[in-house]
Amino acid sequence: MALAVAFATAFAASMIRAQDSTDRAVSALTRQPAVIAALAAAKGSEPQTIATQIRLTEIPAPPFKEVARGEEMKRLFQQAGLENVRGDKVGNVLGDRPGAALHPHVVIAAHLDTVFPEGTNVKVRREGAVVHAPGIGDDSRGLAVLVAIARALSQANVRTPGSITFVADVGEEGLGDLRGIRTIFDDTLKGTVDRFVTIDGTGMGVAHAFVGSRRYRVTVKGPGGHSFADFGTPNPIGVLGRAVAKIEDFQVPPDSLTTFNVGRIGGGTSVNSIPAEAWMEVDLRSPDRAGLAGLDAQLQKALDGALAAEHAQWHQAGVLTMTREVVGDRPAGATPAGTGVVQAALAATRAVGGVPTTTVSSSDGNYPTMLRIPSVQIGGGGQGANAHAPTESFDTTDS
Repeated sequence: MALAVAFATAFAASMIRAQDSTDRAVSALTRQPAVIAALAAAKGSEPQTIATQIRLTEIPAPPFKEVARGEEMKRLFQQAGLENVRGDKVGNVLGDRPGAALHPHVVIAAHLDTVFPEGTNVKVRREGAVVHAPGIGDDSRGLAVLVAIARALSQANVRTPGSITFVADVGEEGLGDLRGIRTIFDDTLKGTVDRFVTIDGTGMGVAHAFVGSRRYRVTVKGPGGHSFADFGTPNPIGVLGRAVAKIEDFQVPPDSLTTFNVGRIGGGTSVNSIPAEAWMEVDLRSPDRAGLAGLDAQLQKALDGALAAEHAQWHQAGVLTMTREVVGDRPAGATPAGTGVVQAALAATRAVGGVPTTTVSSSDGNYPTMLRIPSVQIGGGGQGANAHAPTESFDTTDS
């Protein structure tokens, strides 16, 4: 948490590019009485931050259903002293902290949604210093830290040179396709933002390179029929089975961070019916736009081949139809390492005694990076494990 507060104050140095100059500027900031008080407030209120993290985790926020958690964030933003707390047309929650001037205008965000479907048990379980629950780290930790930053800056009366807008955004995960942060930059705060920071996940890593992704929902339809009486009718699930086998054989360059995954598959009526419809969802990722395009081309070839093979197997051409809907398209990109916002994040980590590490990520930072707005992702402290799994946990030791 102290890292996030140190980083929030470090924007006074965000235009300085040289590492040693940035380190000196951030070090000087941490010696200012107001910043010392803010760091102390952050550390002293960590039990409150953890309690907020737990409370938010226990408010379900499945994809496209973040309203209840958003309402709690409105209350917390107001309680933390933010001004003009409001929602926008897609459900993002915003609160302002004016600075000495409007610019540089920094947006600092964390996402409301989780990957877990409606009905998931989100009750938090404690085992000593470790808390367990789906979503406890990604991104309830980020939301709790977002509130704690606003509270610490307010308690210490820190005066920033530019304004900060705090955002709890919808639609970061899965098929949300960054709809919340797209709306922030395309509509709600269009043309006003100079820097972007997202708090996503745990630890003290800094990411300024963002992995692009393309996601498809592939649907195959046919006449269907009785598994015995209509045997020989081309099978939509047969097509998908052939396609999955081809996808699993894809070869990608080692250490390229180019990946592929079939994440969901479904269809059919009963065990003794030839399905009339089947579908699957495929995730392709790469930090390199050319790499992503190449992987996409491999996928299209695999799908075409699978459809042709199913028709050939049963000697019935044209019986099945296939649609390929793009359900997610995150742009790849990077903010150069020497940019002020990146150097400020690394310097803030050093200033609070951490060892800065740079990582690559896929997050809300993808979209503003594509818009050439300097952007960075930081962790929310602590140590998380098993993100996106029902066994997700967060170790609060020294968080």
